[in-house]
Amino acid sequence: MKALVCREFQSLEHLQVADLPSPVAAQGQVVVTVKVASVNFPDALIVQGKYQYKPRLPFTPGSELSGTIKAVGPGVTRLKPGMAVMVITPSGAFAEEVLAEESQVVPLPDGIDMSLVAAMPMTYGTSYHALKDRGQLQAKETLLVLGAGGGVGLAAVELGKLMGATVIAAASRAEKLEAAKSRGADHLINYTSEDLRARIKEITGDKGVDVVCDPIGGPLSELALRSTAWCGRYLVIGFAAGDIPKVPLNLTLLKGSSIVGVFWGEFMKRQPQDAMSEMKQLLQWLMQGKIRPLISQQFPLQDARAALEAVYTRQATGKIVIVPH
Repeated sequence: MKALVCREFQSLEHLQVADLPSPVAAQGQVVVTVKVASVNFPDALIVQGKYQYKPRLPFTPGSELSGTIKAVGPGVTRLKPGMAVMVITPSGAFAEEVLAEESQVVPLPDGIDMSLVAAMPMTYGTSYHALKDRGQLQAKETLLVLGAGGGVGLAAVELGKLMGATVIAAASRAEKLEAAKSRGADHLINYTSEDLRARIKEITGDKGVDVVCDPIGGPLSELALRSTAWCGRYLVIGFAAGDIPKVPLNLTLLKGSSIVGVFWGEFMKRQPQDAMSEMKQLLQWLMQGKIRPLISQQFPLQDARAALEAVYTRQATGKIVIVPH
């Protein structure tokens, strides 16, 4: 089978598509033929050794996919060959086939869109965990989403509206703001041409926002924290801008606000039943048409490196997927 291979923790240009032996399922494992794999920002960090998780070299990047069961190993009773499934795995998705533990595989209902399934788990899982569990977002509250045109940001916009919030989407380019508008954003802020704090004051009547969803970090983080309302919750999700901000902690004292960390991957490991319950809810909403990941580009496996580069340089709107076959 063909797979994208990372042999050293280096820049993306060192990644290569190579022929590898097809995996064989051992006890409690399955082999899945990949139909669609989805690209996430952490994938680009992992291959460069810049992420919390460092796989053993060499490895194939990619953490989420949809496909069909090709073979099951001894002890696997819940899954059968031919079943359509979603897989959430630490690595291995950017390949024609992937080896997964039974616990990493979710059977899918008939008729579901396999591309949308592949594009959902990490971005929607992260955003739902952030808003529901960590941010305690309530109906009629105001949510500010930074980086609202990216995968996590767009998911937060869509879920925030579904949860009954007023959503302010902030992004760097017009096409990203249009994408956020298409997913229900009530107000748009272009933070490259507008004053973020001034616009938030204008939109909220100087009250501030109840929850901030921040997957990008950088210089906007302090401005957003300063724009929270009394008892606001600032959700730290990631640092796509590259810089980890250092904020004055007296701001939390003055506003009675909270800075809350969001690490969906660790949530999956520590609270697997809660995470799976939330994933089932997201799949149900997907089937009902209440959420719909925006897939802006599709790449063949031989161009997987270009797909990673597009996400890493923040050129992508919504999600990018890889189709191996």
